[in-house]
Amino acid sequence: MKSIITLPARSGALAFDGEPSDAELDAIELELPLIEAEVDLLDVEIMTLDRPATELDERRVRRARNRVLVERRKLTNRAATVHSGGVA
Repeated sequence: MKSIITLPARSGALAFDGEPSDAELDAIELELPLIEAEVDLLDVEIMTLDRPATELDERRVRRARNRVLVERRKLTNRAATVHSGGVA
C-alpha cells in the first residue's frame, strides 16, 4: 500500500498561506450587505422559535425577508452591470 505524503509546493503560485486573496476579500466585501441581512433574518427566526409568533414577530420576519430580497437584487444587478461591461 502506498502512503500519501504531502509534498511542499514547487511554485509560489501553488503555495497556500491560509489567508484569503485580495480578490476573495473584495468579493466578501461586495456581498457583505447580503450576508448581514441573512444573519439578521436568522436572528429574527431564532427569536421566534421558542414562543408563539406575535403580530410584531411576523412583521419583523417579513421585514427581514424583504431586506434579504432587496440585498440579493442589488447584488445581482451589480453583477449584471459589471458583466455587461457597464460601470459599477
